[in-house]
Amino acid sequence: MEIDIKSAHGLIPAIIQDSETKNVLMLGYMNEESLQKTIETQKVTFFSRSKQRLWTKGEESGNFLNLVSIKNDCDGDTLLIQAKPVGPTCHTGADTCWQEPNDANYGFISQLENTIKTRRENADSEKSYIASLFEKGINKIAQKVGEEAVEVVIEAKDDNDDLFLSESADLLFHYLILLQAKGYQLNDVVEVLKGRQK
Repeated sequence: MEIDIKSAHGLIPAIIQDSETKNVLMLGYMNEESLQKTIETQKVTFFSRSKQRLWTKGEESGNFLNLVSIKNDCDGDTLLIQAKPVGPTCHTGADTCWQEPNDANYGFISQLENTIKTRRENADSEKSYIASLFEKGINKIAQKVGEEAVEVVIEAKDDNDDLFLSESADLLFHYLILLQAKGYQLNDVVEVLKGRQK
């Protein structure tokens, strides 16, 4: 790995990312010695500018960052370190140094899950299709998932890609509603799939 530590006055920034959620947990600085110790111990170690010494994250709290991988950027002067955190990363007790939860995020799908949750909580069934489905109960929601699944199968056998994608979107949308009706989210299903990985 080509790292240009000397031209960076002996220290380079190291961005720490959760290897599973892909959330950025913190930023620290490394010198050659802390980088070598990180590789040897498999625990992320920085050079602490305030303490003026090597500092292994978690050495006092037990909230270590277990090393998964190290990559350098195109200029060779910044590291991206993927790690598995043991407990919260920030000294304040937060998951990240930006005071955000280190939850899995699926971009737009996570936003859609939040919209479903909000509409369910507001329960205005006259204005919200989602709220009206929750009002009708689990049987109606499950029935909608079944109907949409059949539509996907039918469209898969035809050559109209637009209809196939539209029905697929309807199926996914109603499935997300069903998950919440049962008290789950997509990440719960993802965890089951991870458990099946060989």
